[in-house]
Amino acid sequence: MIIQIKVPNLPESIADATLISWQKEIGAPIVKGENLIDLETDKVVMEVPAPESGHLIHIFKANGTTVTGGEILATFESIAHTEVSNTIKTNNKHGHPERSDLSPAIRRIVLEKQLNIKQIKGTGKHGHLTMQDIQNHLKKDEHSSETKSPITTRPNNDEVSANSHESRPQKRVAMSRLRAKIAERLLQTQQHTATLTTFNEINMASVIAIRNEYKSHFQSQYGVKLGFMSFFIKAATEALKQFPIINASVDNKDIIYHGFYDIGVAVSSPRGLIVPVLRDTDQLNFAQIEKEIAAFSQQANDGTIAYEDLIGGTFTVTNGGTFGSLLSTPLLNPPQSAILGMHAIKEQAVVEKGNIVIRPMMNVALSYNHCLIDGRDAVLFLKAIIANLETPEKLLLNL
Repeated sequence: MIIQIKVPNLPESIADATLISWQKEIGAPIVKGENLIDLETDKVVMEVPAPESGHLIHIFKANGTTVTGGEILATFESIAHTEVSNTIKTNNKHGHPERSDLSPAIRRIVLEKQLNIKQIKGTGKHGHLTMQDIQNHLKKDEHSSETKSPITTRPNNDEVSANSHESRPQKRVAMSRLRAKIAERLLQTQQHTATLTTFNEINMASVIAIRNEYKSHFQSQYGVKLGFMSFFIKAATEALKQFPIINASVDNKDIIYHGFYDIGVAVSSPRGLIVPVLRDTDQLNFAQIEKEIAAFSQQANDGTIAYEDLIGGTFTVTNGGTFGSLLSTPLLNPPQSAILGMHAIKEQAVVEKGNIVIRPMMNVALSYNHCLIDGRDAVLFLKAIIANLETPEKLLLNL
C-alpha cells in the first residue's frame, strides 16, 4: 500500500517548520514507528515516525526546506513487518547504533560535528547514545587535538604580516530556528516594553540549613534531589498572590489578570535556552516541583520536550547562578510582565544588630514591564519573595 508522508498539523502559533534531515534513504527497510524525518520549529524538534513497516519510494522535500502543516514530504510503501525486521537485523548485525535511534538533539550535533557514531560507546538503555556520551566524546577529541598539537616557534614580524590573513580563519553557519526566534523575541522585548530592573539580596542561611538537613531523606523518599529552585518557585507563587499585577499581562489597552500561577523555568539545552512551564504551582509541593524540573531538564537535553510544555506561563524564574553569575538583568519573556533572576550564592560580610557577620548571600534581580507595573509594586513584590525565603518555614507550613 502506498502512503503519503505529510508534515504533522502544527499548533496555531507556529506557521511553518524546517526540514532538518531525512533519517532514512529511499529503499532502506523501515520498521513501523522508526523516525523518518526531523522537523525544527521555533520551539522544538519534531520527529515524523513511519506509519507502517516498509520503505520510502520518493522524497519530495530536501533538507533545509521550509514546510507547512499537511504538506506532502514523501511517498511510502508498506510491506510485512517481519520481513523488514529481519532485513534490519541482518544489516545491523554488529549492533552499532543507527542514526534514527538517536534523539533529535543528538542527531543534530552528530550532523554538525560530522561524528562517526560507531566510534562512540553508548551508556544508555540497550547501548543507546546519550547526550553525555556525545559531550564526553567531544571533550576527548578536544583533549587529543591539544596534546597532538606541534610546538611551534614564534614567527618574526615579517612572517606575521605576510600570513596574517591566512592565520585568521572564519566560518559562517546558519542560525537554527530556535536561535533565530530567541533573537527575534529579545529584540521585540526591547522595542515593545519599558523594561526596568530592581535589585536586592537574600540571606540564604535558612534555606541552606533546611536543605542540608533534609536533602538526603528527601532524595531517598522522592527519588529526586532537593534544589534551591523549588524554594524560589514556592516563594514567588506566594508573592504573586499578594501582588496580582505582577502575574498579569497587557493585551493592547487591556490588562489581563490571570487567576492561576504558571511559572516558567529557564533551562539550558544543546539548542539554546528554553522555558518550560510549571502549571498551577500553587497546587504543587516541593517534590512535585523538583520532579517536573528534573524531567524538563532531561527532555531539553535529549531534545524530546513537548511543544505544549513551552507555551503559556504568567511569570518566569531564571538561574544565572548555575553558571557562576553574581548579577545580571534578565529580559522579559512576553507576554509575561516580570521575570526573576537568581544568582550564585557567595559568603559576604553583613551587619546584623551592629555586628559584622559572614552570611551566604544571593543577589536577585526582578525585571518588569513598567508600562504595567509601578516601581513600588515591583520592589515590594521582590521584598515579599525575600521574606518568604529568609523564613522558609512559612512556605513549608503554607502560612
